[in-house]
Amino acid sequence: MAEISRIEMYRVAVPLPETFYPSWIPGFPQAENRFDLVHVITSDGVEGWAAGARMANERQGLGSLLGPYLIGEDPTDIDLIQQRLREASYLGMRNFWLEPAFWDIKGKMEGKPVCELLGGEPCTVKLYASTGEVKEPEARIEEAEARYEEGFRTIKLRVHDFDEEKDIRHVVETAKAVGDRMKIGVDANQGWRVTVVEDAPVWDLARAKRFADACADAGVAWIEEPLPMDDYGALSELARYSKVPITGGELHTGGYPELKMMIERKCYDVFQPDATFSGGIAQTIKIAKLCKERGVGFSPHTWTNGFGFAVNLQIFAASGFAGDKELEYPLSPPSWVVEARDGVLEQPFTHEKATLEVPRKPGLGIEVDRRALRRYGKRVFVMDKRRLVWFALRDRGIKIAKEIGAAKKARKERESKENADG
Repeated sequence: MAEISRIEMYRVAVPLPETFYPSWIPGFPQAENRFDLVHVITSDGVEGWAAGARMANERQGLGSLLGPYLIGEDPTDIDLIQQRLREASYLGMRNFWLEPAFWDIKGKMEGKPVCELLGGEPCTVKLYASTGEVKEPEARIEEAEARYEEGFRTIKLRVHDFDEEKDIRHVVETAKAVGDRMKIGVDANQGWRVTVVEDAPVWDLARAKRFADACADAGVAWIEEPLPMDDYGALSELARYSKVPITGGELHTGGYPELKMMIERKCYDVFQPDATFSGGIAQTIKIAKLCKERGVGFSPHTWTNGFGFAVNLQIFAASGFAGDKELEYPLSPPSWVVEARDGVLEQPFTHEKATLEVPRKPGLGIEVDRRALRRYGKRVFVMDKRRLVWFALRDRGIKIAKEIGAAKKARKERESKENADG
């Protein structure tokens, strides 16, 4: 049986061609696409990759926790990986972004794309253009026209002003200009408020209802995250009230249990979890299936990096929704462009008239450009079995290290025997 034999972690920063001002962090000039990258290698040489968006070096020291938790384990035992990541989160941040690396390995070992492991198959996916900045109506209309010329027939706008009339005007004027040719979604970015640079508006239920009424009159297709993501009661009330579908769910790190509760309470009409935040691939595909059972929509969030896009693309292909829903395609030139989003992938996810073929290669269907990784990334952690021994001796001392090692060995032998006995 193959084992996890080596784990490497990189900090990656791909420069953006122009400064990007994300609507969700008012006043923040973003010059790079930053993410942490994990590289997992098995004892027989199979490699798995995954990445998680980052702001700074907030995951400093994560590797020294993951090494002892994962080295020597079965990389294809997704239940075990989920349990280990759960254990590692009890005293700190959740790191579901790591889990797709093991699906990548599992797919490569079985010779199947991840979507096939999940019960689906590679297909052609329809995309919507997801913008990332707040703009004046004239610039917004120009942006929508550019996306239309590229083949997109659906676009998502951002609103984030203290003056609700200004938000409404942005939507109404854009709808008047392109609404007869394009579906329009609107993201209010109220799910998780960030004020680290500048202050940000706070919507209450009354404002969200007024905005929903204006969007209904303008023919808007959906309203995304119009209230705080943990205000479950208000979200349910808004979803009942609004004539426009209410969507959200990208950053619910409670994973399947939290989103199951929200589905049952009908907090959203369309759920948009991102597997790199909301429970990994295993929990997110369960969310998609539950959405299907309960008659609500599903279309995952993908605004992170090329690895995160690859993960959620595979889930979407297997979700049962790819035939009638569109997948988010982050695109906000001249700053947030495909080359920067997918900066260390050999083949970026370029669209063809707002459609994309799901990769048929085994695993996540991606290959890492090693030259680009050397250029934009820095390896900050590596651990294998030999290094793990020395780490345990330094960290715990000889006596305790031996005791832990013996206990782990006994557990694995017991599990092996139980598996052999059926």
